[in-house]
Amino acid sequence: MSERKDSAPRVCVGAIAGAFGVRGEVRVKSFCAEPADIANYSPLTTEDGTRSFDLRLTRPTSGGLGARLSGVTTREEAEALRGLTLWAERGKLPSLPDDEFYHADLIGLEVVDTGGAPLGRVRAIYDHGAGDILEIAGEGGIVLLPFTRAVVPTVDLGARRIVADPPGSDE
Repeated sequence: MSERKDSAPRVCVGAIAGAFGVRGEVRVKSFCAEPADIANYSPLTTEDGTRSFDLRLTRPTSGGLGARLSGVTTREEAEALRGLTLWAERGKLPSLPDDEFYHADLIGLEVVDTGGAPLGRVRAIYDHGAGDILEIAGEGGIVLLPFTRAVVPTVDLGARRIVADPPGSDE
């Protein structure tokens, strides 16, 4: 079965980087601001929602966290999960201040310029260390915009719309 079992919005909070040890422990890469918070959102599901795991952290590891997943008892089972993403129900995540957003909440939002002309929709968000970049897909192709207050002055989640002032648009 490849279809999701539920329709609750979910957010990717981590990924399994591989097996750790010989008794089914996994190495988890957490995508949470505080890496250990991933355990607070258990049970976690696979992207397609067909598998669910209770996650218990065991120890820090190089490049991640050691963890036990319910139902995983051997190294072979743990290794078979390498690359699997872990998803939490959106409602379990903490609320954010008004000027912060979960990436999952921005994907798919309509983007318009300051005059109201459509630019496209947010297709992806990248973080290469110097700040987030929005990938906007529109009729004119792909546009990459820095996700800063100067370039993106308004994010209205209720209206599912972003107002952007792309660099060079006032020339």
